[in-house]
Amino acid sequence: MQNLDIKNISRIIKLLKKEVKQFENPIATEIGEKTRSPFMVLVSCLLSLRTMDKVTGPVSKKLFEIADTPEKIAKMPLKKLQKIIKPVNFYITKSKRIKNISKTLIKEYGGKVPCDFNELVKFKGVGRKTANIVMTYGFFKKDYIAVDTHLHRIPNRLGWVKTKNPHKTEEELKKIVPKKYWQDLNDIFVAHGQNICVPISPFCSKCYINKYCPRIGVAKSR
Repeated sequence: MQNLDIKNISRIIKLLKKEVKQFENPIATEIGEKTRSPFMVLVSCLLSLRTMDKVTGPVSKKLFEIADTPEKIAKMPLKKLQKIIKPVNFYITKSKRIKNISKTLIKEYGGKVPCDFNELVKFKGVGRKTANIVMTYGFFKKDYIAVDTHLHRIPNRLGWVKTKNPHKTEEELKKIVPKKYWQDLNDIFVAHGQNICVPISPFCSKCYINKYCPRIGVAKSR
């Protein structure tokens, strides 16, 4: 792993912020900014698991036009919910989880999503990534880093971390990335990872940070 320079990390993040302005925001961020609703961020995140944003976005919009609170979703027939969210992958499992979470929120939390990471991960189907996204983009808290496949893959490519799973990546990023960037980190790297630093055959020639990437150096040395 290359020697890390905190100044370079800051430069890279600033460059990526410029680059991703040309791309659409990830769906959970978009919903959080427009609605300020932790519940809608939570539901959209559950819908987005293993589903592309271009599918999740329209499905979330359609659902929230009909039911945008735990009470409305709890009252909705399961078959109707499944029909609305059918375009997303694993829609039957997701419909049951969203329905159960809605009922639990009403019964145990007064119909409100708890602003507590440890409470969020108690819900079936809510892992660290989803809980971090809700805390970051639903409640706009600055103490969390939501690590998905992009934010796990790209820092490993850059040599910032050398990790095997997203949880370890989250821990390591908190050690090296200035806290002022934590809230934006997932947004930036998801957009960069979806459009430029894709898993296979990334578009290195278009990349704003290619001069900082060890991958480019290896390619040039061949």
